[in-house]
Amino acid sequence: MFAPTEPIRVTVWGENRHEQTDPQVREIYPDGMHTVVADAIGERLGEGARVRTVTLDDPEHGLTEEVLAQTDVLTWWGHAAHGEVADAVVERVHQHVLSGMGLIALHSAHHSKIFRALMGTTANLRWRNEDDRELIWTVAPGHPIAQGIPQPLVVPEDEMYGEYFDIPAPDELVFVSSFSGGEVFRSGCCFRRGQGNIFYFRPGDQDYPVYYQPGIRHVIANAVQWARPRVPRQLPQVFRAETTARADAAGGVQAG
Repeated sequence: MFAPTEPIRVTVWGENRHEQTDPQVREIYPDGMHTVVADAIGERLGEGARVRTVTLDDPEHGLTEEVLAQTDVLTWWGHAAHGEVADAVVERVHQHVLSGMGLIALHSAHHSKIFRALMGTTANLRWRNEDDRELIWTVAPGHPIAQGIPQPLVVPEDEMYGEYFDIPAPDELVFVSSFSGGEVFRSGCCFRRGQGNIFYFRPGDQDYPVYYQPGIRHVIANAVQWARPRVPRQLPQVFRAETTARADAAGGVQAG
């Protein structure tokens, strides 16, 4: 029986390239940005979440059918190596989102293959990396992702993203950001694709310690809770076929 009170199974995906090649980023995130994001979720949700991390360089980028079938919410951070993500893995993730897996796309994940595939647009935007102050304004105060978040949430230094942001109109807009240069940006956007909930959250350039900020961590944890499936997932046909074949090969019987 489906029990929505069970711990949320979260997979935190990280590109993990800047941390290996850029001394400044490695100093900020010595164990990788993905570990800090994972810690943020575990810290806020406690026993309400089971969190694992996977990275680009893991076999199949860590996103096998088995891993995705055991994932309620996937968070995604990528930037320098979007093109290295295998198309077959992107399609696999896509099908799992349509079947009900939640997706949290963080910062430069706007240009990831999976986010573009789900949006059907370029997801292009304006940007400037000059230590901008960001004010994140809640425009949907009753939304679950906005609960407990300061108004505004201040990010002292971060990369600027500015409009126009080439995405479909969000199903729900939770946050907008303003920057010290006067730009504005839709920085907290909710979408639904198939049975899956998707949240795009703008802050988090690798050159700044943004993911250590309590307010940012709170938003991510809220988003994980919001994005989780609320009804039993119907796994993609490819997963059911592969698991059935493995069970048959092992001489077992796979339940339908």
